[in-house]
Amino acid sequence: MKIHRIASTGTAPDFDAALRRASAVADELLGENMLLSWYDSARDLESPAHASECHEGCPIRGYWDYALNRGATLAVDFDEGRFVFCFRPVEELVAPQQQAPVSS
Repeated sequence: MKIHRIASTGTAPDFDAALRRASAVADELLGENMLLSWYDSARDLESPAHASECHEGCPIRGYWDYALNRGATLAVDFDEGRFVFCFRPVEELVAPQQQAPVSS
């Protein structure tokens, strides 16, 4: 998974501001996308909730493993893990539409 790192200059963003910025980065780098998981280190919250419970003692956090196993290709990391948002492109989820036969 590609990691796009953002270092705060001045006032660090709150969760909502970081999510908006991460979504804008994902839109730019992936096009249409889906947020699969996230982590907020200050509040020790993650989505999906409790994903790390089954990873106790493991070096990989649950939110990260969840994203990897669901096709995430981009993580946007603020301030060395303060907030992490994992995305995947939507185009990979959409099945190609069948084309109608061309009549001559």
